[in-house]
Amino acid sequence: MTVHRAAVLGKPIAHSLSPVIHNAGYAAAGLAGWSYTRIECAAAELPALVAGLGPEWAGLSVTMPGKETALAVADEVSPVAAAVGAANTLVRRPDGSWYADNTDITGMVEVLTSAGVAPGGTVTVLGAGGTARAALAAAARLGAASVTVVARRAAAVDELRPVARAVGVALAGAGWADATAHAGADVVVSTVPKGVADPLAGELRWRPSTVLFDALYDPWPTPLAASARAAGCRVVSGLDLLLAQAVGQFEQFTGVPAPRAAMARAVAAHRAGLPWLA
Repeated sequence: MTVHRAAVLGKPIAHSLSPVIHNAGYAAAGLAGWSYTRIECAAAELPALVAGLGPEWAGLSVTMPGKETALAVADEVSPVAAAVGAANTLVRRPDGSWYADNTDITGMVEVLTSAGVAPGGTVTVLGAGGTARAALAAAARLGAASVTVVARRAAAVDELRPVARAVGVALAGAGWADATAHAGADVVVSTVPKGVADPLAGELRWRPSTVLFDALYDPWPTPLAASARAAGCRVVSGLDLLLAQAVGQFEQFTGVPAPRAAMARAVAAHRAGLPWLA
């Protein structure tokens, strides 16, 4: 039996549910010999780790803090990953080279569209890190005329301006103290780490028509998500994105259609606090 391996890389990584989702997919698709694990890996360690992988390695999912470094280790980069300056996917090609892509963007478009986001709406992004880059590209694909990025550092917003130009969306910046003034957008995307947005939960005045995407999923719901839901907003989580982006990775790694239903059941089982069953 031919062995094929894949993994998610990041630091910290013990919390990642990617192995649950991918391994459920392998089982449902009948991919004997395929396995998916977690590897603790800082950004500085990524080049040496990738260089040392054997031919059995089919692909890598890259999470924080390695998404920018993933571009540097790739032999070829997809246009969208190059535009946002970050990759969450490394695919091993038959000749042994590595191809970098970003399935966060297509995944984010999918979950927002499924939540009822219409083209051309207004978008506010909380935070200016790696996930904010994907949010800018997703907003562009959804036809947003402009995006307001609310950040704790003005310099962080400036770092996103080349990304906004590359994906074709106008970017406006706002300070964290002004976050409440921008919560009335059609879409609010929170990309900040655990706890950072908690104080906003009691301050924001939500419009029921707003869709909130909170990139976190543990713990869930976050105070921000709970406040939006209580106001009648549609809310999607980082777990929804994790599934959507994993489908794209699965298909690039294996070359076969992803058994989305089985992968979704694995996510649903986690939400219910149950062990996953393929």
